[in-house]
Order: sequence, then structure tokens, then C-alpha cells
Amino acid sequence: MLISQIKGSNGEIVVAVREPGGTAKAVKNAGSVYALAMEAANGGKSLQQVIEAHGLGDAVDLEKAYAEGKFLPPMTHPDAAHLHLTGTGLTHLGSAATRDSMHKKTSEAAEETLTDSMKMFKMGLENGKPKAGEKGVQPEWFYKGNGYGSAAPGTPLVSPSFALDGGEEPEMAGIYVIAEDGTPFRIGFALSNEFSDHVTERINYLYLAHSKLRPASFGPEMRIGAAPDDIRGTSRIKRGDKVIFEKPFLSGEANMSHTFANLEYHHFKYGLFRVPGDVHVHMFGTATLSFAEGIKTEEGDVFEIEVAEFGLPLRNPLKIAAEEEIAVKQL
Repeated sequence: MLISQIKGSNGEIVVAVREPGGTAKAVKNAGSVYALAMEAANGGKSLQQVIEAHGLGDAVDLEKAYAEGKFLPPMTHPDAAHLHLTGTGLTHLGSAATRDSMHKKTSEAAEETLTDSMKMFKMGLENGKPKAGEKGVQPEWFYKGNGYGSAAPGTPLVSPSFALDGGEEPEMAGIYVIAEDGTPFRIGFALSNEFSDHVTERINYLYLAHSKLRPASFGPEMRIGAAPDDIRGTSRIKRGDKVIFEKPFLSGEANMSHTFANLEYHHFKYGLFRVPGDVHVHMFGTATLSFAEGIKTEEGDVFEIEVAEFGLPLRNPLKIAAEEEIAVKQL
């Protein structure tokens, strides 16, 4: 089942659900996906059971809503500061065709010649998919911001004036709520654009943290439940009426060096991330970047990430913010 949120005519949130390829219908008296998810998490029910109990109402034209700019992210929090945008990198193997060669390169290279990034990648290859009951190696981890940095599908991803680059990262995002007793519950997965500054990152890997403090977008629809093992889609960039970049987008555990469960454990092992009522949008990494192909994005370019099983494509134009004068004042 796919679930999404639309701006209603009176400012309310309309929650819409559908099966892939089917007609979307509004969930009666939903309030929001957050309200439904917390009802399920605290009531010992599945989200599907809660939706069935509420019942479905009028049909919702998702394509029309997208064209009119009415999509919200498929998960929001009443207090944006309690939605956390985080992620992990060095998790994907690349295409299946290069998996063996990548493994061979890292296994045969002398340990002292590997960069820190390649060491981390090798650790994932060796112990990112632990056996049941065992704990695997922890991945690279980064913080992007809170709900104030969440850009709705169709709205601009704003690159700050001081940025050296604004590039897409097509990824899968896991979306979670924390129940009243502190238990993390995964609602499902959505397409995400983990927008980053790759030029800043390449200056020095210690600038990675800076490069990730950018907005992110996810949706438009969220797929409830587990993700397919092999996820295949397309990442493209449009400039005017031309496609200037297009490449396959691979994800899912068949194309990763870590299991989702291992990545989830190493995020939620911190009590800080198990605060009751909080929402987490955790992005799981990518193997496809236009930056790696020499593309230099420009204001007005439109990023588009598409995977059939996850509903409508995620589209966001690039916008560059005006320069700001920042000065700290003494009280």
C-alpha cells in the first residue's frame, strides 16, 4: 500500500492511500499520517488495521494535486523540530555487474593504502550483513537537520549562497515513529533526494558534516511495510526541456553491503533517537550521482527520482538562496 499527504482546501491534511497503479482514496478522519502511525504504534495494531478501521472516503487525484503543488511530505510532525533527518553512506555496492570487482579491489589492496572511506566500505562488505541474532559493523552516519529542512515533493531544494555545489543523491529513506514506550516502529520506505554539496565534501572528508547540512525531500508517496530486496529505478536531471543526466538508480539489500536491520540498529541504539513521539527519516545511501559524471547543476534544474513500486516520481527544482549577512549579537 502507498500512503501520501495532500494539502486540503481548508488547510487540513488529507491522507490518501492506494495500491500501486490504483486509485487513491482519502482516509476518513485521519488527521495526518503521523496521527495514524502513533495510533497504531501505541495501540498494538498495524497501520493497515488502523486505516481499515477509519475507512476510506472520496477519491483523490494525485497527479492533479502534484501539478497544483499540494503535496506534503508523506510524513510530517506537528512540531518540525521533532522530525529528524539523518542518513548513512558507503552502503551500496554499485551495480550488480561490478560487485565482484569492487570486492576484489578492496580485499586485495594493502590496508595501509586504503583511504578512510575505502576502509569503511570494506568493513561493510565484511560485516554489514550479520547472521540472525548477531550485530554487524556500524556504518558511517550523518545528520542533515530536522523537519524545517524537509522540502515537500515539487518544491525547491534550496542551496545556500555559500554552497560550492548542489547535487542530488537518490536514496531510499526509512520512515519511523517512536511509540510512547520508546519502541521504534518502521512505517515504510519512500524515495528521497539526500541533497548535498559534493564539492565541499571533496575538499576534505572532514567537511562531510558541513556538506550534508542541506535540505532533503522524500515522497511523494510512502510504501508501507518492507522494501523489495532489489530496487531499480532512474535518477535524472532536466534543464528546461532537455534531460542532461539520466542513470539507473539501484537500492535494496541485494545492492547493498549492509542490511536495513543492521543500519536501523546502529541508528536506534542511541537513546537520543528513541524519544517517544519523535519521527525519523533515515536515508540509506546511494550509488548514483550526477556529480560523479561531471554534471554541474544550475538553478532551475529539476531533479527527478523514479521507482515504479514507490508510486509517483519525486521531483524538486534547484534554487539558490540569496546571500545573508549573519552576525551574532550580544544580549
